[in-house]
Amino acid sequence: MMNKHALELFRYGVNGIVATAVHYAVLTFSLLVLSIESAGWSNFIAALFGITTSFIGSRYFVFPKTGEFFIKQSVKFGALYGTFAVMHGLVLFLWTDRWGYDFRQGFVLATSFQVLLSYLGNKLFVFKV
Repeated sequence: MMNKHALELFRYGVNGIVATAVHYAVLTFSLLVLSIESAGWSNFIAALFGITTSFIGSRYFVFPKTGEFFIKQSVKFGALYGTFAVMHGLVLFLWTDRWGYDFRQGFVLATSFQVLLSYLGNKLFVFKV
């Protein structure tokens, strides 16, 4: 049986994988199907979908017993992840649009930075128990 902290980390990982898959799917669809030329702009659109998925999963699956009002949490989450979205978009803009590298590699790079910061931001700022 997992302790509370290990279970929370496991759920955080599952939620992150789902949200990242949504983000990546929308990014890929925007670039390859909709033919949006800018990886930075496509990433911004995709981030909105990924952030929404992450918030819902965090509120109801990862940190379900926080007790704060939905609006208050969503504003804090939006501020935190808005910052991450700008960072993520900037990495893709530079990596792909300016330097000409593959957007998939830039996505992995930007997502790696985000993963390092998001658990602590959620735990300490958004979903405080």
